[in-house]
Amino acid sequence: RSTKAIHDNEVNAYVNRLAQKIVRYSDAEIPFTVKVIDSGDIPRAYGLPGGFLYVDSALILSADDEAELAAVMAHEIAHVAARHATRAMTRRDVCRIIDSIAYVAGPAGAGAADIGGLAGPLSVKKFSRDAEYEADLLAIEYAYAAGYDPQALLDALEKLHAIEDHKKSEMAK
Repeated sequence: RSTKAIHDNEVNAYVNRLAQKIVRYSDAEIPFTVKVIDSGDIPRAYGLPGGFLYVDSALILSADDEAELAAVMAHEIAHVAARHATRAMTRRDVCRIIDSIAYVAGPAGAGAADIGGLAGPLSVKKFSRDAEYEADLLAIEYAYAAGYDPQALLDALEKLHAIEDHKKSEMAK
């Protein structure tokens, strides 16, 4: 609710053009809607199921060049193309169903529910790490196919990590 859309036509057109270029070289089978937002000073982009990509103005400002911006956007496009969010939701729903069935099964089921209660979150964490790794690899592939240096993703991720660490250390003070 607190996120504000950026209404600068030039900025929106540029970011949309860049995103559509990457989408063209991606595995995405759906059209993308791209919005530039201003949600604070943390540089981010968000890819949501259904082909929605939100690029924060702080990300645009923190990128040293177009290749870094394209690489981060390619990472988020990769999450959507690989359906990571929808697969994670399905996995979480399956864990909930197993827990429900286990509790109905009585005392023996309660033991299974306890095991599922531990294994479920661990499984989701592994899935999340695997999804990030896959998105990184796909982003490199997409950005390269679109004409960008693959090193730009590594540079951008290192920069974003440093910014995040700096923000955390400031908040700790």
